[in-house]
Amino acid sequence: MEHYDVIIVGGGPAGSTLAWALRNNGKQVLLIDKADFPRDKTCAGWVTPAVIDSLGIDLEDYRQSRVLQPITEFRIGMMGQPPVDNDHGDEPVSYGIRRCEFDTYLLDRVTADKQMKTAVKSIVREEGNWIINDRWQAPLLVGAGGHFCPVARELGDGPGKHETVVAAKEVEFEMTPEQEKVCAARGEQPELWFCKDLKGYAWVFRKGNFLNIGLGREDNHKLTEHLEAFVNEMKAQGRIPSDLPSRFKGHAYLLYAHAERPLVDDGILLIGDAAGLAYTQSGEGIRPAIESALMAAETIRRAPDMSAQSLQRYGDAIADRFGRRAMPDNGGWQLPGWVKTSVASGLMRSHWFTRKVVTEKWFLHQDVPVFKAAV
Repeated sequence: MEHYDVIIVGGGPAGSTLAWALRNNGKQVLLIDKADFPRDKTCAGWVTPAVIDSLGIDLEDYRQSRVLQPITEFRIGMMGQPPVDNDHGDEPVSYGIRRCEFDTYLLDRVTADKQMKTAVKSIVREEGNWIINDRWQAPLLVGAGGHFCPVARELGDGPGKHETVVAAKEVEFEMTPEQEKVCAARGEQPELWFCKDLKGYAWVFRKGNFLNIGLGREDNHKLTEHLEAFVNEMKAQGRIPSDLPSRFKGHAYLLYAHAERPLVDDGILLIGDAAGLAYTQSGEGIRPAIESALMAAETIRRAPDMSAQSLQRYGDAIADRFGRRAMPDNGGWQLPGWVKTSVASGLMRSHWFTRKVVTEKWFLHQDVPVFKAAV
């Protein structure tokens, strides 16, 4: 049996950031993931300057061999009506990335032990340790494996009855020269198109010669229908090529305000999508994943033991950062009640509303200070 201080299940941004943040603290860390990296990940694929800052990423180094698309504009609209184009100035307000590259970059920075292409087949609690696959043990087990993380199941029986599970489908592909010529979408201007019922939104995002198209909704039984209608409309408008790949990949995640999963217990805690931390207004999960990992690292460094009481510092930090969870009656994307009325279509035609509220507040969270963990 191999012994570690911390076992992290999931090598995405949350798990790799936690392992990276613990690099100089004398902790023996093992990171496990069922996939082999690079791997595809369903995601529109952009990160804000706050994420870059929190992770200490050198942009010049990153862009040497990876896609890094500066974003200075947004096109916001409601399906079926003309969009609004907003220019945010010369400085990028976000950066387009390919998740297969970004996640691998973060994972490659990790110096801890890694076990890739390794599924978690068994989790056993024994004498204060967690035993994984009858091979590795540690007093602390961290779930960072997304919505279906096996560690999350140890803290409950699955999604609660009030949890809003958002389902999304997307495709990302490298365009041929012919497709590039007919694609009207511009890299510096991602497009966000809200469903008329405000239960989800679609996107068109060009990153160099790569194109990402997708749609996410809280009622997944209508997901394919809405996606097909959106794609057909974008094709008819000439925004995207007519010959797209036929297979869209799926993904599911929890919105923060509606997730019921506990975050900690004796010797166990959840970070990132495993904890259900995606922003309620936008569904964006990379920044919450990164910040939750940095908060978890601080807690682990300071904790006198791995009891639930000691680890509760992490739960308190999450609540302080993202607010107390609540399940509003209107559910879904937690849009204010006055938005979910006939005025919504008018608001989506407003430059002020689409820029100051939709983009800068809901999607970019520019009003939230950068989170940096103590060293």
